[in-house]
Amino acid sequence: MKTYDVMVIGSGFAGMAATLFAAERGLSVAQTGATGGIDFSTGFIDLLAVHPIAEQKVWEDPFAALVALRRDLPDHPYCRVSDDEICRALEQFTTFLGRHGLCYRGRTGKNTLTLTAAGTMKPTYLLPCTAWNGVKAWETKAPTLLVDFSGLKGLSARQIAEVRKDSWPNLKVARIKFPGMGGELYPEHMAWSMADPARRAELAQTVAPFVADAEYVGFPAILGMTDTTAVLSHLEELLGRPVFEIPTLPPSIAGPRLRAAFDRGLPALGVRTYTQKLITKAACSEEGFSFTAGSGSTSVEIFAKSAILASGRFFGKGLKANRHRIFEAVFDLPVSQPENRALWHRPEFFDPQGHEVNQAGIETDENLRPLDAQGRVFHPRLHAAGAILAHQDWMRMKCGAGLAIATAYKAVASL
Repeated sequence: MKTYDVMVIGSGFAGMAATLFAAERGLSVAQTGATGGIDFSTGFIDLLAVHPIAEQKVWEDPFAALVALRRDLPDHPYCRVSDDEICRALEQFTTFLGRHGLCYRGRTGKNTLTLTAAGTMKPTYLLPCTAWNGVKAWETKAPTLLVDFSGLKGLSARQIAEVRKDSWPNLKVARIKFPGMGGELYPEHMAWSMADPARRAELAQTVAPFVADAEYVGFPAILGMTDTTAVLSHLEELLGRPVFEIPTLPPSIAGPRLRAAFDRGLPALGVRTYTQKLITKAACSEEGFSFTAGSGSTSVEIFAKSAILASGRFFGKGLKANRHRIFEAVFDLPVSQPENRALWHRPEFFDPQGHEVNQAGIETDENLRPLDAQGRVFHPRLHAAGAILAHQDWMRMKCGAGLAIATAYKAVASL
């Protein structure tokens, strides 16, 4: 049986962040988990943009929004972390990504509006540097060319222009054939092909006749996998215009880029990752935790002195449900949830208050240690982070990645 200081259960934003923070503190870390939310990410790191949900109030200052949220929702997980902890967490997380080829930027203390594949403007706190010229183009309403590709389903330049025609009238669109590929296109294949400078030159040559008086050129997010800054800079040189990316609809390339950065960086910190293995058995003792990861002949037995539960909700397989109730999948912790299934969802799908099932999760103490059915700490060295925490609707509040990263930081610090 292999022994570690910490077992991180989950491989989404919270799991990756917890693994990083623990490893950078010198702890030996094992990580397990299925596909997480990070794989379907837009690449944006939201902190907090909407509160209250029912009023759809959008905040430019996320820290002012946090003050209001902590006043109004004392059980929200953000009440467990300070602004200083949030800032340190985001700095450490993005610094790591920067070392492994993914540059992030934003405006200190302010949310930024950025363009989505649907043509909407999304408020977010930090975004990939490859998207930043799109922010400048939007804010100045500059003449801009949006390019899409025949066979790529995740983004329509024409749809974006139609949605934004009143607020950004100087948008032009061009649909072109992607060099060297035909039929249905996949962002990951396109991104890998952009590592070849010759392919970039072909692309620029195809786009150039459409540029005309455009001051910026926007592309779907396919500009490289691990060398995005170099790809973007080369295209800017070839086209003579600032270039930016727009994330495609999920699955976009942003998720694989993030996962690839962790795949490159975490092993050097001594992390042992058990890829795509779920915890199938867990037992607690005073000394720590015994886990079985995976099943059958490929299963692995692991002992850890501490554990961080960052397994997400239903998508990350941290929560499961039957016809009557919701369960936590690893330790069978009690789950905060509506009294019966009839109350999981409101009658209207687009009810501005959201649905109660989206706030289901586990209760914790101030140090993010899960509580048992009697409200006592389940185990002194078990902590939780991310979407599995109760009393938050990260999607509607626009706080998913920020909440995951901040609570992972607090969990590791408490541990």
